[in-house]
Amino acid sequence: MSKRIFDLVFASAGLIVLAPVFAAIALWIKLDSPGPVFFRQVRVGQHGKPFRIHKFRTMAHDPSPGQPSALTIGADPRITRSGRFLRKHKLDELAQLIDVVQGKMSLVGPRPEVPKYVAYYPDALREIVLSVKPGITDEASLRFKDESDILGRSPAPEKAYVEEILPAKLEHYARYARDHSLAGDLVIIVRTLRELLT
Repeated sequence: MSKRIFDLVFASAGLIVLAPVFAAIALWIKLDSPGPVFFRQVRVGQHGKPFRIHKFRTMAHDPSPGQPSALTIGADPRITRSGRFLRKHKLDELAQLIDVVQGKMSLVGPRPEVPKYVAYYPDALREIVLSVKPGITDEASLRFKDESDILGRSPAPEKAYVEEILPAKLEHYARYARDHSLAGDLVIIVRTLRELLT
């Protein structure tokens, strides 16, 4: 089975099974604060091609032009009541099943970054990391699941992300791009589900 067929089958099944959950999340977001259900942001995909990712909105909607801060740090005051719950349980990421079905993402792969931080990728790693489709989950996501809290404790969050967290993530991304397999993807998916459930 090819990775694309694997992604399409499981992402489509996920959207069907989770349809009631999606509906409940959408209703909660709309009742909790004004604004759209989805948060759309430009990310860098395979071969450096930009796309707009789907996430359930977890912050107060800002209609002003321009991109909001790419980092969410600690108890960010922009986070809504529903958003705190969705972020804690990673439910806001479920909307990316739409991106997987559309072929812009994979279930497992390096997390897609905003262009600002892709610019920090070393030349030796950029081509390797961007050679595969970005994913909803991966080893780095599991290891840095508390990234927002880590940055919240740093006196210089932006610097800490660029100089400490991002390089560590890139090592995992590059390793995945070189050695990924469907069996390995299944292991990551099972570990991710276990984290979500526990």
